[in-house]
Amino acid sequence: MKNIRFWEIDFLRGIAILLMIFYHFLFDLSYFGVLDININSGIYWFIGRSSAVLFLLLVGISLTLSYSNTLLKRKTKENSLGEYKKYVFRGLKIFSMGLIISFITWILFPNNFIIFGILHLIGISIIIAFLFLKLNSKNNFNNLNLVIGSAVILIGIFLNNFVFNFDWLLWLGLIPNYFTTFDYFPIFPWFGFVLIGLFLGNKLYPKYIRCFNLIDISDNYIIKKMGYIGKHSLIIYFLHQPILFVLLQLFGIINFI
Repeated sequence: MKNIRFWEIDFLRGIAILLMIFYHFLFDLSYFGVLDININSGIYWFIGRSSAVLFLLLVGISLTLSYSNTLLKRKTKENSLGEYKKYVFRGLKIFSMGLIISFITWILFPNNFIIFGILHLIGISIIIAFLFLKLNSKNNFNNLNLVIGSAVILIGIFLNNFVFNFDWLLWLGLIPNYFTTFDYFPIFPWFGFVLIGLFLGNKLYPKYIRCFNLIDISDNYIIKKMGYIGKHSLIIYFLHQPILFVLLQLFGIINFI
């Protein structure tokens, strides 16, 4: 059976990745002193955070679609160890991509290298979220995804008001003293958006069926291009910063080398 893709998911993912690239482009210009802007406030902060929230919500929605599609193919509602291994492998793959970014930034920017960025978070989230995928709309437990997700976000906001004298729980959201990094997406609060994405996915696409009316404009040229970007968002995200550095260097905008 051929998988049916929901064009709106790829389209929104394309928007999220382009917003994130635009934010990182501004960040690079600010970091290298090309633009005198505060990237962590105002509209610039909003762009960066909006792209991250949208991307993580779509991670959750996509997990429900993947899970529902698998159950339909197998015609079963039982989880299997093999199925969980698939999600573990996928999560570890993305987490490993995050580790590569950590290693590269540690070499190039040792004072601000990325320890637990968005790829680390997505990798871990995919593994953990499998435990929440059975909380579907049929048994009314899906609301727990919304409740728990909201609680995770609130706890993360609360923890952000404190600093700690240890760093081994920074991945959870316990920020150590004098901690600086280019990219930081701990479990609290950011995993909460993945859980809310699970809630939305179960509500909007139960059993891999879109339960709301939407005009089909998937053949539109712009929609197609955005969808293509959305389908390849992971590799685009992984490569976009090196490409930005090379382009900025080639055009003489920064002197990185």
